[in-house]
Amino acid sequence: MSSEVPEKTKGQPSIGQAALFGLCPQCGSKTLFEGVAQFSPKCSSCQLDFTRFNVGDGPAGFLTLIIGAIIVGLALWLEVSQAPPFWVHAMIWTPITFAAVILGLRAAKAALLYAEYDRNAGEAGRGE
Repeated sequence: MSSEVPEKTKGQPSIGQAALFGLCPQCGSKTLFEGVAQFSPKCSSCQLDFTRFNVGDGPAGFLTLIIGAIIVGLALWLEVSQAPPFWVHAMIWTPITFAAVILGLRAAKAALLYAEYDRNAGEAGRGE
């Protein structure tokens, strides 16, 4: 395990703030994401290298299962209570599912990156 511990600064965001707003875990700037759910290579303010963190695809699979279960439960409830036509289901659940997955994925990836940064975690056997 590395003896270098990330230096904590006074302006550091909490894990919730970093996850919701895409904040750099070191300086708190809104530089974590380059695209919709793609990390920037590094923070443009403090130059923290985001490529050294390995978040992987764990958040995507876990999040998809959770959101899928919630959406299916709500769709079944709507079907049993109101019995709307199929197009109503399509108009309601498609955008809600899309938004929940994208926003949830951004938040989950940011939270995992922040947790790795905060605990100075890394891949096993990297020899640093």
